[in-house]
Amino acid sequence: MRSEYDFSQSRKNPYADHLKRQITIRLDIAAVNYFKRMAAELGMPYQNLINLFLRDCAIEKRRPVIQWPKDAPKRVRR
Repeated sequence: MRSEYDFSQSRKNPYADHLKRQITIRLDIAAVNYFKRMAAELGMPYQNLINLFLRDCAIEKRRPVIQWPKDAPKRVRR
């Protein structure tokens, strides 16, 4: 390996902005802890694991099955 490299002719990756997008998302504590534990077992960052899981869902076109309890109180917005 060289002790020094010349980056004067280098250029920015034109696809870098299309690779990932930073967003803000709210996740409950149980979901975050679940992915953190699994990521620790696999030896990878939990955010990467969440990304892989969501990408797999998108590729396979998985949709969540949501069933609300019938006796759940209605939330009124003011």
